[in-house]
Amino acid sequence: MAISAPTPRRLGVQVQREGETTVVRCRGNLTAEVTEFFREEIKALIPQSREIVLDLTEVRHMDSSGLGSVVRLYVSARSANCDLRLINFNKRVRQLLGLTNLLSVFETCGEFRIRMP
Repeated sequence: MAISAPTPRRLGVQVQREGETTVVRCRGNLTAEVTEFFREEIKALIPQSREIVLDLTEVRHMDSSGLGSVVRLYVSARSANCDLRLINFNKRVRQLLGLTNLLSVFETCGEFRIRMP
């Protein structure tokens, strides 16, 4: 089942359930003006998921507020015995995660379910 939740604030999410895994494909910019929408959408998925995969293939930009939202969602998911993973993020997002020493916190993947060395 795919649900698309567009927002006029430049971030769209598409949610797809695959067994106990929920894949969220994000597109646009994950910035301060959309973090509340983003957090609410993803947090609502935690109770019915064992794993949430955020596919950031189409995220062009993430600022510190977007990063803060991802971290808060990670903490909420862990508290509920749910894994939150990031996949397919671009060089800018990788640099942001690296600068904040968060790159090692998130399991990085090249493709869904394929771990990169």
